[in-house]
Amino acid sequence: MPEPIFFEPLPMERVWGGRRFADLPDKTMPDGAPIGELWEIVDREDAQSLVRSDRGKGLSLHDLWTRQRAEIFGAAYVAQPAARFPLLVKLLDARERLSVQVHPPAHLAPALGGEPKTEVWYFLDALPDAHIYAGLRKGVTREIFEKALHTGEVEGTLHEIPVATGQSIFIPSGRLHAIGEGNLIVEIQQNSDTTYRVFDWNRMGLDGKPRTLHIGESLASIDFDDFEPPVRDVGETTVASCPLFDVKKLFLTSSCDVRPKGRFALVTVVDGTVLCGGSRFGKGQFFLVPACDSDAALTPEATPAQILITTLPP
Repeated sequence: MPEPIFFEPLPMERVWGGRRFADLPDKTMPDGAPIGELWEIVDREDAQSLVRSDRGKGLSLHDLWTRQRAEIFGAAYVAQPAARFPLLVKLLDARERLSVQVHPPAHLAPALGGEPKTEVWYFLDALPDAHIYAGLRKGVTREIFEKALHTGEVEGTLHEIPVATGQSIFIPSGRLHAIGEGNLIVEIQQNSDTTYRVFDWNRMGLDGKPRTLHIGESLASIDFDDFEPPVRDVGETTVASCPLFDVKKLFLTSSCDVRPKGRFALVTVVDGTVLCGGSRFGKGQFFLVPACDSDAALTPEATPAQILITTLPP
């Protein structure tokens, strides 16, 4: 019988966060705090996923990556130089809209003192009238944008997009973006925690003071030729494929092994319920199917279940 590995999520308090994670199965929420993020899969010096399944219970994701890489993730990754697992996977709950922000591109990040971050968003549950901002409106130049920063009219320069459950958008480093209120999102990203806030709607932080902005770093990082990117309706197809990660969506109608040959698969349930190795996983739950298991079938409890399958390129 296959033995999936699952981890303890790490709740992150955010001024824009809410309480909707409590509606998902098996999520523990601190009392009263606005929780904006659950870090589901993370291997960083200051944040670490701990295994809570029977297999590997108490070990960290870093332990698995450094000590059992071939067994858990696949022999294809043994020679990979990454000292830490290369992805960070989160759930986001935007009760209020997030700051207007950007992540530095790889060629600039070291000079700016940060880490590059490319990510993809999958809209797990978008309330009516939910929206995001991504990229610039056509015709907005750096000069127009900088003037809007001074006058407080930044919203008019941004490309606003209505979104719905089941859609997705790719956010490469350099793309200006902000998540609007009412969105519950699966975020799969490069293992990075660098965000440059360029505008925060004149909001106060949890400490009652204006949150720090990073104007210089943001202006250096923004791609000012990035106009009006679309969101995508995601059927049974590739959600995102880049040198950093591959994410596919599958409608699971019968038992099957979803792993690429000889490699692991990180599974996110986005609708329905999935059975694997005697464990039951519902909407918003994550589990890792190790590369070494000879039989690793996933079975929908009721058909079809919908899942995201995330892997690293070999």
